[in-house]
Amino acid sequence: MSKKETQKTGRVLLLPIESIEPSPYQARTAFDEPEIAALAVSILQNGLLQPVSVRRVGLRKYQLVAGERRLRACRLAKLEKIPAILADYDDTQSAALGLLENLQRSQLDPFDTARGIKEVIRLWGCTQAEAARRLGLSQPALANKLRLLTLTPEQQDLCTANHLSERHARAVLRLPEGRRTAALEKIARDNLSVRQADKLVDSMLAAPKGPSPCRKTIPMVRDVRFFVNTLQHAVDLMTQKGIAATTSCDKKDGCLEYIVRIPVGNDGRVTAPTATPAAPAAAAVSPVPAAEEPALPAAADVEDFTVQLL
Repeated sequence: MSKKETQKTGRVLLLPIESIEPSPYQARTAFDEPEIAALAVSILQNGLLQPVSVRRVGLRKYQLVAGERRLRACRLAKLEKIPAILADYDDTQSAALGLLENLQRSQLDPFDTARGIKEVIRLWGCTQAEAARRLGLSQPALANKLRLLTLTPEQQDLCTANHLSERHARAVLRLPEGRRTAALEKIARDNLSVRQADKLVDSMLAAPKGPSPCRKTIPMVRDVRFFVNTLQHAVDLMTQKGIAATTSCDKKDGCLEYIVRIPVGNDGRVTAPTATPAAPAAAAVSPVPAAEEPALPAAADVEDFTVQLL
């Protein structure tokens, strides 16, 4: 066969298998290895019934257009040469035909399908409506497939690993992004149907998004200085009002011991301020007549309050 004849498009050639490289536009990322092995056995017994499609990319170099599973099976069967149809396709046509073959012959992972559609739209430079027409899909169906790509890569892997369907994945798209992973994990863990998944999403959307208004959340402050400063501020207010409160702070046995000493009378009430205030802020307080001033309590009447901050 002349060189001119071998370059004619549409002709079936018997090509060395090592001269065919995979398509860079292959939409499928995961292949069923047992299925490929079964196809390899069939090819060994009956031959390759349908040639693969290739395009020329260099001297004696070809790139696969369609037939990734058949090419893999032929490699597994250790064939040296395989029949191939020579096609004259550019990048755009090659990518579209590869995607169409996968859509028509074997069900793709829904995320592989979405990525493939996105790639051919980019190559075609067309609208979603035009892409839907070319791919034989309705525009809403195509848009729903592309929406799957709004899930994070981790969420997509979660769906794939647990064999969740496209409808399962679409169900959680109604949730805010931060709540989708939890929903997918529950769907996978409880093996929920699509209908049950929709009900789960409905219940999550109906649930309150924050704490109950009747409950007040108290934040936890781990810096002990906040507590010490708060206690000292309270003591400072007492001294400004003329109460002879004192404090001491010591660290022992892994605890910070903060002691507040407040003078109290025999009746357990804090003693009244003295006529001479301990701080300028107490000047606005009316002084108590000397005759009515109770005596300061003895040391035995002073109670200690110990606060341990762990």
